Amino acid sequence: MAKILVIDDERGIRSTMKDILEFEKHQVDLAENGTKGLEQIRANAYDLIFSDIKMPEIDGIELLVKAHEHNAETPIVMISGHGNIETAVECIKKGAFDFIEKPIDLNRLLVTVRNALDKTTLIAETKVLKKKVDKKYEMIGSAPALDKVREMIDRVAPTDARVLITGSNGTGKEVVARQIYQQSGRSNNPFVEVNCAAIPSELIESELFGHEKGAFTSAIKQRSGKFEQANGGTIFLDEIGDMSLSAQAKVLRCLQENVISPVGSDKDIKINVRVIAATNKNLKAEIEKGNFREDLYHRLSVILINVPALDERKEDIPLLVNHFCNQISAEQGISPKIFEEEALQALQNRSWTGNIRELRNVVERLIILGGQTISVDDVSQFV
Repeated sequence: MAKILVIDDERGIRSTMKDILEFEKHQVDLAENGTKGLEQIRANAYDLIFSDIKMPEIDGIELLVKAHEHNAETPIVMISGHGNIETAVECIKKGAFDFIEKPIDLNRLLVTVRNALDKTTLIAETKVLKKKVDKKYEMIGSAPALDKVREMIDRVAPTDARVLITGSNGTGKEVVARQIYQQSGRSNNPFVEVNCAAIPSELIESELFGHEKGAFTSAIKQRSGKFEQANGGTIFLDEIGDMSLSAQAKVLRCLQENVISPVGSDKDIKINVRVIAATNKNLKAEIEKGNFREDLYHRLSVILINVPALDERKEDIPLLVNHFCNQISAEQGISPKIFEEEALQALQNRSWTGNIRELRNVVERLIILGGQTISVDDVSQFV
């Protein structure tokens, strides 16, 4: 059952729509003009709003604009007895979900309601999924070394500055990139991740910049690249130290001119993308070896963030173990297990060359193979 508001200065229209919508098991509120309709919008949360265009005091177009300022996610369907293409186009441009004409056709009305409520449901589901994703990329810990990273994220995230994240494998460089993205003004736009080490060197340019049909043997159709997909948002170039020199040259041009050229095309595509890069390599050493372009390094490293190894923040291990225990138990549909203090101390005492990624694997192993309470003997046996 949805909560729907109908705003129309014609009593007959209001009554007819109320009867139809209530027959479909929806809750319906009515307003006889734009002023009262706007008051109800500000006082209640609606799943869908119908508004007439020609009304006294506040007309439908003005109401549409003000309603979107209050809540841009609620679908608003405009209705009018004087419909024309220009009016319909204006409504859609200003954010209306749909436009229907009087006299209202029953089937048209019900289809519009279904489509609008599907959109509302999709928005709600997207919010839930986004919260789950955000939770997955939480930064767990209170060590001073991690607090420095948080401070850097807080300062750089609201800007569009390029960021280079360094650190060993498994330290959580992607988590840092996600935190920067989530706290930025681009958080409602795409976050596109590219693992430069996982893509063959002969395909990296096509992956990043796209290609035209027929540009190479397997290019059977046109394809947009990761930079174009990230337009308006953020692209995360993970393991950038493994990128080929030819791809580096194209990335450098992209950063300098904010344009890309798909493989096999002589056209430039203007883009607006924030670049975050990460590497586990010493790029200055790679520059000395001739494996990485110095000019690209300076373009990427406007802000440098080094993620500390787990051995540098062992005081965070109990917090991380508890976090992973809850996370893994939820994934497997079992009750969270308890780690004894001695078990936690044993985990803190060992060296973690694989960093947080290794710790998570160990916690998962202990949950699967250990008892309901994880003891120091379990740690000795299974780690």
